[in-house]
Amino acid sequence: MKRKPYRKILLATDGSENAKSAACSGLEIARNTGAEIYAVYVAGISCCSPIMPESYDWEIGKEGSEAVAEIEEMGRENGVTVNLVLLQGNPAQEILDFAEKNDIDMIVMGTQGKAGIDRFLLGGVTEKVVRHAKAEVLVVRAPCL
Repeated sequence: MKRKPYRKILLATDGSENAKSAACSGLEIARNTGAEIYAVYVAGISCCSPIMPESYDWEIGKEGSEAVAEIEEMGRENGVTVNLVLLQGNPAQEILDFAEKNDIDMIVMGTQGKAGIDRFLLGGVTEKVVRHAKAEVLVVRAPCL
């Protein structure tokens, strides 16, 4: 059975080193297949609470913009065009919803994000995406070389 080629790849990022390693793998796949890349950053609900000061929301937006811009630069260095996407909400659900609405063929993400060790081996967001995604999911642990 022949696999259909990857056309759209979602790179989930939170700006962590683990997410950058995952981006390396996703960008390499895109370069080899000609797939379109979507660098997605989701500001979690807890960080955007109405009781948080407006400056905190701005800081989260800045952090997200920097995270996806870094992947855009990595893409430029590899000859891959990267679409930047900033979302707000539950990270796992937003990634799953975006993937489904945009016909994403593959989701690439790190084993854990900035929160550190969560849910023992896989980060909570990663675990939920792996369990519920309709697209293929590539989970990357090792740093890119």
